[in-house]
Amino acid sequence: MTGMALHLLKLCVGCESIGDLEEWIETSAALARRLGKPYEQIHTTRMVPKRVEEILDGGSLYWVIKGRIACRQRLSDIRPFTDPSGIGRCHLVLEPGVVPVEPRPCRPFQGWRYLEPKNAPRDLGAELGAALAEMPEDMRRELSSLGLL
Repeated sequence: MTGMALHLLKLCVGCESIGDLEEWIETSAALARRLGKPYEQIHTTRMVPKRVEEILDGGSLYWVIKGRIACRQRLSDIRPFTDPSGIGRCHLVLEPGVVPVEPRPCRPFQGWRYLEPKNAPRDLGAELGAALAEMPEDMRRELSSLGLL
């Protein structure tokens, strides 16, 4: 990651944990393999980011799970398109690897938001040690809510 890349922040609707997200990705990839199709993880949004070049310069989509920024996935492409109803939409193309980050509270919001590099939580394990990254997610969430992480 370049460090200057702009990121996106989005609610991970329907996920209770990072494990849920990883399981969904693996299930989708397995289905594509069974059908003999290449797998590409795509998340569809209504609004197209205006700052595409900055985002694609190493940016990630940070997922909010259960009221906390919990993890990120690197963005590999942003593809605006028009759906069959004539409505403009956007495909966010994600690398399938999920990187847990320092959990941080985040209020619910609609759509996505830009996340400046200086405000992005650090990856777990990068500077905090692998032990914290190995800790069960619910325990990290609880310790974080108590102000201990």
